[in-house]
Order: sequence, then structure tokens, then C-alpha cells
Amino acid sequence: MSGERELHPESETGHPREAPLRKIVHVDMDAFYASVEQRDDPTLRGKPVVVAWRGNRSVVCAASYEARRFGIRSAMPAITAERLCPEAIFLPPDFPRYKAVSRAVREIFQRHTDLIEPLSLDEAYLDVTVNKTGLPTATKVASAIRQQIREELSLTASAGVAPNKFLAKIASDWRKPNGLFVIQPGDLDTFLPPLPVGRIPGVGKVTETRLNQIGIQTVGDLRTFELATLEAQFGRYGLRLHELARGIDHNPVVPDRPTKSISAEDTFQRDIPLSETEELIRRLAEKVWTASRRESRMARTVVLKLKTSEFNILTRSHTPLVPPASCEELTTIALSLRERIDLAATQRFRLVGVGLSNFREQESPPPPLFEETTDPDLQCEVQRLTEPV
Repeated sequence: MSGERELHPESETGHPREAPLRKIVHVDMDAFYASVEQRDDPTLRGKPVVVAWRGNRSVVCAASYEARRFGIRSAMPAITAERLCPEAIFLPPDFPRYKAVSRAVREIFQRHTDLIEPLSLDEAYLDVTVNKTGLPTATKVASAIRQQIREELSLTASAGVAPNKFLAKIASDWRKPNGLFVIQPGDLDTFLPPLPVGRIPGVGKVTETRLNQIGIQTVGDLRTFELATLEAQFGRYGLRLHELARGIDHNPVVPDRPTKSISAEDTFQRDIPLSETEELIRRLAEKVWTASRRESRMARTVVLKLKTSEFNILTRSHTPLVPPASCEELTTIALSLRERIDLAATQRFRLVGVGLSNFREQESPPPPLFEETTDPDLQCEVQRLTEPV
């Protein structure tokens, strides 16, 4: 992928602008949570491991490849996973341990580039157009990263190498687990058309169904539709589909992407009325508030999420004139949002969540009224003066 160039939209002179082709690597850890458990407990190796709390309302966080052979997948109800594989070993998730391993993986990434965009604890995009180690190709960088992860952390990772994020994401999944796949710019017209449209990242079941209904089964089918037709059917997302079908993705790797929201949610052991949600809302608000203290920016909007026993999701939000300045304020607002749920008192709920969003830079505090002093008596006096009366 070295030395190749791509054409960008026309410049003011009317001629296409040229820019060096990006070299993007997408690294995806293999069955991350389950693999960490198997690494740390040799008796689990080769066995079907499911990372999930047991219970009717729990969902699978991760499944080892031995468990996946039975059809177990992430986000599947734990009770379904247990039915598919009664001999599966269920382990409660240990997120502090997974986060520590994720940090170690990121340290390996940082040896090669500073342009790292994490997507979750177990996957990230890396822009290695210019890499720190001087390796001649992105493929060699990806190979080196996978080898270092294997040798230093005793884990495996799959990687995709391509000229943009969209293609790298597809490539990393191509030879899982423990695989490496490269999509060269010249491969697009042969590689992309046969793919089912569901392989396009971001195309979920609903969008895939809508595409199928208008005769689009593959990426090749998608290419035959005019942009205007796609925009009429899918709005702004129609342009995105039009470009992805041709392998076009100009989105850069964005390191340390600003936080958009922080949230926590939990599912009840049994469906309960709204009036019984206070205790869990308080616990979730405390968890969210603690997490938000690690952010330099201030969240302005409080969000309450509820899921009914019929699986309908309701969200209510409030943006106060002054952002919540304490856990107590956050909790009070979250609890008050229940009053905006206009459903019968007999309605039952299975899940509740609390979140903070609309993060903004904190405004600089006003200058002090008096000069700072080292006299402890005067400092106490200033403190009393600044307290609310």
C-alpha cells in the first residue's frame, strides 16, 4: 500500500486534489473477555466459557470460540446460552481486569503510532500511514502488533489492513480468529460486489431488511442504485451507502475522541412498576457521577432510560440552566424525569438506565474578589464569605 495516491474532490483550479493514501489497521482482540479468563485460568482452556451473570435477565458479555460452536453469541440472553450449551462454564465479568489488559494492548499500539481511535476495550483503529518503527508497510506493522500481543500478553488479535476505516473493519473480521487480512486499493471492484449488504459496518437488521425489500442483497446490487434513489429511501444515510458500496470512506482516525455520553443501566430480576425504581436509579446515578469525574468537561444533560416489559424503550432528558454539580443533583433530576413517563400505573418495567450527555468545556471561574493569602485566619474568613447564605 506504499506510494499509492487517491483522488479527492476538485480544487478551485478544477483539477482533482491528490493526497497520500491512508494506511489503516483495525485490530480486534479475539473473544477478548473470555480469552482473558482462559489465559488466567489454564483449566478453562479448550472449554466453552461464557462471560455473563447467571439469571433470567442477564445477557452474554463474551463467549469463547468453543462456546460459539454451540451458537452462543454476545448480547444473547444468558438463559438461552445455557440452553444451547448446558456444559458451558459461566463466569461473572471482571471489568477492572479487562480494562487493565486493554491498557496493556494500547501501550503496544503506541509503540507504532499515536493515531489510535479506540472503539471499545477490545478493538481500535490505527492510522499507520507514518509509523514510529519505520516498518515499510502497514501489513508489517499489523503483523508486529499481533506478534507483540501474543508474546507479551498471551492473547491473540485479528487485524485488517486497508486504505480506510470502513474496509479495515471488514478485513479484520475476514480471517478471525487470530488472522490478518489485507484489502489493497486495486481489489475493491472484485472484493466488494459479492458481499452481502449486511457485512457493511453500520447496516443492522432493520436497514438490511429495508435494502432487501427494494432488491438490494449484495454490495454489487447497491452499486447499481442511483444516489438520488438511495437518498430518497434513506435520507442522508443514502449518500453514505452510495460511497461505502464503492469503498469510499474519508473519515480519519480520531485519537481520544471526546466523550459524547456516560451511562449505566441494569435489568431488574422481575418486572416492576415505576414507583419501585428509585433505589436502582440512585445506585446508577452514583456510578455515572463517579465515572464523569474523570472527564475534564462538564455534562449538561441528564437522561433517564426505561424499558417496558414489552421491550419498548423510553427516554426522557433534561438540560438544566446550570449543569448538575453533585451526585445528589444528578440523582434528583434523574428521579424527577420519571414524572414525564405518561403510562398507566399498572405498567411494568424490566430495565432502567441513567446517563449524562451534551458534554461541554467548563467555563473559567471568575477571578477572585480578593488576592490569595497565606494567612490561615484570613483564608477561613474568605471561605465563610463565599459560602451560600
